[in-house]
Amino acid sequence: MKQKIIYILTVVLCVLLLVAGRKFATARPAVENAGTVTVSEKVKVTAVIDPEYEKTAFPDDWEMRGESIVLFEGEFMDGYKKGERELMVQRVDDLYAVEMRPVREGDKIAVYRNPDSQIEVNYMFAEYNRVTVLWWLVGAFMFLLLLFGRKKGVSTIISLALTIGAIFLVFVPAVLSYCNIYLWSLMTCVYIIFMTLLIVNGYTKKSLAAIIGCVGGVAVTGALVKFCDLFLHTTGLVDEDALYLRMLNPENPLDIKAVGFAAIIIGAVGAVMDVAMDISSALAELKSQVPDISTAQIVKSGFTIGRDIIGTMSNTLILAYIGSSLSCTLLMVAGNPSLLLLFNTEMIVVELLQTIAGSFGMLLTIPLTSVVCGVLYGSEGKNEDKKVYRNM
Repeated sequence: MKQKIIYILTVVLCVLLLVAGRKFATARPAVENAGTVTVSEKVKVTAVIDPEYEKTAFPDDWEMRGESIVLFEGEFMDGYKKGERELMVQRVDDLYAVEMRPVREGDKIAVYRNPDSQIEVNYMFAEYNRVTVLWWLVGAFMFLLLLFGRKKGVSTIISLALTIGAIFLVFVPAVLSYCNIYLWSLMTCVYIIFMTLLIVNGYTKKSLAAIIGCVGGVAVTGALVKFCDLFLHTTGLVDEDALYLRMLNPENPLDIKAVGFAAIIIGAVGAVMDVAMDISSALAELKSQVPDISTAQIVKSGFTIGRDIIGTMSNTLILAYIGSSLSCTLLMVAGNPSLLLLFNTEMIVVELLQTIAGSFGMLLTIPLTSVVCGVLYGSEGKNEDKKVYRNM
């Protein structure tokens, strides 16, 4: 009963911290979006009226316009117009590299108000409604998580929800409100570490050891990134997204170098937390099986386990970073025959820095977590400890 009360209080405290962070992050004026606000609505295609509507709408110059237009009837699926049907259009520019599939009867799509006064139709196709499939995948994932994880599965779902909330409800608004990005990214990482490990594993020595190891690893990653920035002379303009982010408000632009810093440590915190928890959990199990094991033996075992982990985790980091920007990487390699130029390109440099800094963080996490586990789990055995330390 006591453990349940502590668990509930932990979840409540994490939620309150999230609410307080949200309130503080949105207290300042946010960056203004220079673009127009587009309100979209969900629609189901009930009938395709004219798949070559451009010939009807522009009978004189439809061949010169270089686009195809599909006229269809759609039924609104939500909102105040739910159940109503209207004529809508889908415009496909022939200049697109990959032509979008014309809508078909039964498709579920998103539409917005038509800004083109040349076509007297109120709504225009925006995107196919893909999120429904994603929700089914999320539901299947949660079901399997509960099936195999049981109580831990419930805790995992709660921690995932709070992690997403910390990023999208607190950190992102804080960045767009011109808060100190370095400080808020570190606070977000520390919150995620404490919240995840305490909710999933409770107030145990295992959680404490993993938390200390994680915080140490993230601190090393952040310090290394800032130190390397003194010599790498990066600008933060690693891709078009960074440029668009800076141009949201040219008179008072966001610090995109700080955004890059945040991307590195937030990207690394998951791997660091994984390493720390693996070592802490393995050593806790070792302690339960060998109650008389000494501090030095636990530390040595942690180092051995860490050596097996670090190889695959370093590969995980670099594969994750390269995979997330594979198209840009391929384009840059194709357009830069010079390896000297390629490996001095800022995007490649930042990708490598992400991998190296994250790997450094994991490397420190291994000995730090192992030593903390040794102190927390180990039994007295000074003579044997000295012998083991000499053999490490």
